[in-house]
Amino acid sequence: MKLLVDSWGWLVLEDSRDPLHKTVSGIYAEAAATAGNVFSTNFILDETISLLFRRRPFREASRFTSGLLLSPYITIEQVTQARFRKAFDLRLRLRDKPDISFTDLTTMIVARELNVTDILTGDRHFRQVGLGFRILP
Repeated sequence: MKLLVDSWGWLVLEDSRDPLHKTVSGIYAEAAATAGNVFSTNFILDETISLLFRRRPFREASRFTSGLLLSPYITIEQVTQARFRKAFDLRLRLRDKPDISFTDLTTMIVARELNVTDILTGDRHFRQVGLGFRILP
């Protein structure tokens, strides 16, 4: 299984007290069992790091973030200028869905380019766009 982890997924993985932590950890472990199957983006990590350092003690946030950035199991895709432009074009096409964040739009572009349909997220927007994404859990 190829898996793209959204900010929500990283936050649940970091917080062992979250009711979905065990379920999400199992999904992540299944994908990470095969090298090259777990993806995220620099935009997702920007969101994640900002939220972690706001919500969690510094030591916990820095430990988790360092581990994430150094992990050999995670490929961090860059939102390049070309991907940014494609996300903006998608933003214009989805005028009836103004609540979708631009980070989510960039994530959709990257996922489509990588042929990843499984998204570890609690965000319903991935289902609303009709691009064939499967929201996990």
